[in-house]
Amino acid sequence: MKHDIYTVKKAIKGDTKALEKLLILEQQKLYYMALSYVSSKENALDAIQETSYNALLFIHQLRNPEYFSTWLCRILIRECYKLLREQKKMIPYEDEVLVKKLESKDDKEIETSYVREALSKLNTSYQSSIILFYYHDLSIKDISEIMEKPVGTVKTHLRRARKKLKTEIERSHPFNEKFI
Repeated sequence: MKHDIYTVKKAIKGDTKALEKLLILEQQKLYYMALSYVSSKENALDAIQETSYNALLFIHQLRNPEYFSTWLCRILIRECYKLLREQKKMIPYEDEVLVKKLESKDDKEIETSYVREALSKLNTSYQSSIILFYYHDLSIKDISEIMEKPVGTVKTHLRRARKKLKTEIERSHPFNEKFI
């Protein structure tokens, strides 16, 4: 999203009202982006809150006002991965609880959970490129700006990520049963 450069410059100079206005304009985009990374409403809101806090603390370091949205997305992605790392330290569900959860889901939810699981097995740069390209419909050029990588590298990440996802999904048990 392109923002008024004057408003971004005011935020960089310390105007908290200008920053608040910019964050309000970005809130829906940030929410859906965070949700695609952390997959729960509460965690997405936590990531957005931390992103807003970090934006407030470090807005003065933004060099190019025209890249405010890209800068904010980078902060959000870092916060999402930080949150996911912290969650991996948590104790997982007991086997019985997991079986009950799986039994209560319909086929579409199970397929989505297998896709998410396969996506989580990719390295972070592959995950980011897939999520930004397919879940947020960003162009390869925009993704390269957010990830601070050349366009060719983003294309390579997408191609390799698709190949690994295909392999991982083909290995998953429920998908194989349906096609036999």
